[in-house]
Amino acid sequence: MKTYCFKLYASKKNQNLKHKINIAGIIYNHCVALHRRYYHLFHKSLNKFKLQKHLAKLKKQEKFLYWDQIPSHAIQDITERVSRAYKLFFENLKRNVKTAPPRFQKVKKYKSFSYNMVGKNIISGNEIKIAGGFYKFFKSREVNGNIKLLTIKRDSLGDLYVYVVSDESSEIIEARSGKIVGFDFGLKTFLTSSDGNHIENPLFFKKSSSTIKKFNKNLSRKKSQSHHERARLELARAYKKIYNQRRDFHYKTALSLCREYSVICLETLNIKGMQKLWGRKINDLGFYSFVQILKYEALKNGVTIIEIPKFYPSSQTCSECGYQNSEIKDLRIREWKCPSCGAEHDRDINAAKNILRVGASTLRGDDVRLASVGSCC
Repeated sequence: MKTYCFKLYASKKNQNLKHKINIAGIIYNHCVALHRRYYHLFHKSLNKFKLQKHLAKLKKQEKFLYWDQIPSHAIQDITERVSRAYKLFFENLKRNVKTAPPRFQKVKKYKSFSYNMVGKNIISGNEIKIAGGFYKFFKSREVNGNIKLLTIKRDSLGDLYVYVVSDESSEIIEARSGKIVGFDFGLKTFLTSSDGNHIENPLFFKKSSSTIKKFNKNLSRKKSQSHHERARLELARAYKKIYNQRRDFHYKTALSLCREYSVICLETLNIKGMQKLWGRKINDLGFYSFVQILKYEALKNGVTIIEIPKFYPSSQTCSECGYQNSEIKDLRIREWKCPSCGAEHDRDINAAKNILRVGASTLRGDDVRLASVGSCC
């Protein structure tokens, strides 16, 4: 399966789609209310199929006739969303994990609806058929294969996007020969490689923090509804710009690394633990998103991604003799000397070398021979 994302043209006709998303939000809240009532009466979760059968009856009543404005399969998808959320909630309760049941959502902030019975030939030129109507979109590329799922989504700016999932068949790209490298994620530098190269942290949110602060202050001072909405859109545009900058940086960095190396070794990060320690900075760097993008680009370029165990002490271990120095847990120590062999280390480069060594040890014999061509280790 492959997903395509296209942005719809801004037009008055889009208000119809936004109205349909609002209807989806109303149905979502109705499903949550039914789940709560059913649990209150019977002390067990409401079956998804019972819920769908009940909603099918409600649609025939005059009060709920407007639900027919969105496809019936979109309503089924909403019931599946709610059922999955409640299933996860009850599973977390059994595991004694801190959790909360699905909540009601503001209809105007509800984001999307999906349906799978889209039919054939729904795309004609730069127009696409969505819920019975045709809408123009920015057609940046052709959609190959049969369309299996359609999702309409709006962002905080009110812009509409259509996500098309197709069963496009793609060729399997074999792992190619080339260099092998290890990378260490850091707070000072975004990435440090085992061959001593650094990729600096862009920190887009930090650079725009004064602008965000100004827009937030401006938003809090607006009293009238029209002025408040205008200020909210200004703030949303600023956040959207930061998101686009970070995503562009991630894609360009991932593509350049996949073109240069054939095997990339990474550390498995404890993102939640890092967020507790460094909070906003970890969110600004977006390590998790970068790793997902890197894996996607690696799949297209025949690159092997190896992740070493999460709690391996890469920074504390001497890359020359393997001695573990537990005295350098303090991140303020950027350089240290091994008490065992006397080797002097840069903290990040030493960690990257250890990540490379552990990652390379998991390769099979054929993979090692492929990666040894032009190896940087």
